[in-house]
Amino acid sequence: MSNSKSVQSHGHDAGHNAAGGSHGSVKSYLIGFVLAVILTVVPFKLVMDGTMPPSTVLPLILGAALIQMIVHLVYFLHMDRSSEQRWNIMAFLFTGLIVAIVLVGSLWIMHNANSLMMPGM
Repeated sequence: MSNSKSVQSHGHDAGHNAAGGSHGSVKSYLIGFVLAVILTVVPFKLVMDGTMPPSTVLPLILGAALIQMIVHLVYFLHMDRSSEQRWNIMAFLFTGLIVAIVLVGSLWIMHNANSLMMPGM
C-alpha cells in the first residue's frame, strides 16, 4: 500500500511548469479575446460598409492584422521581453525569416519562369 501512495503523491500536476512557462489568468485571456474580436470586426465592417476607398481600407486592414498578431503573441502565447522568453522569441524570429525567404524565393522563381515562358508578354 505504501508503494501506491508514493506513486499517487507524484501525480498528474507534477510537471506542468517544468519548462518555466506560466499560464495566463482568466482576465488576460478575456482581454486578448476582446481585442481579437474587435480587431476582426472593425476591418470586416470597413469592407462591408464600402464608404472608404480601397486605398485607405487596405492599410487599415493590414495594420489591424499586425496588431492582432501581436495581441495573439502576447495574450495567448505569453511572449514578452523577459529573459525567460528570449529563446521563444528567437525561434519565432527565425521562423519568420525562413517564411520570408521561402515567400520571396517563390515569387522570384515564378516571376522568372513567367518571363522565360512568355518573353513577348
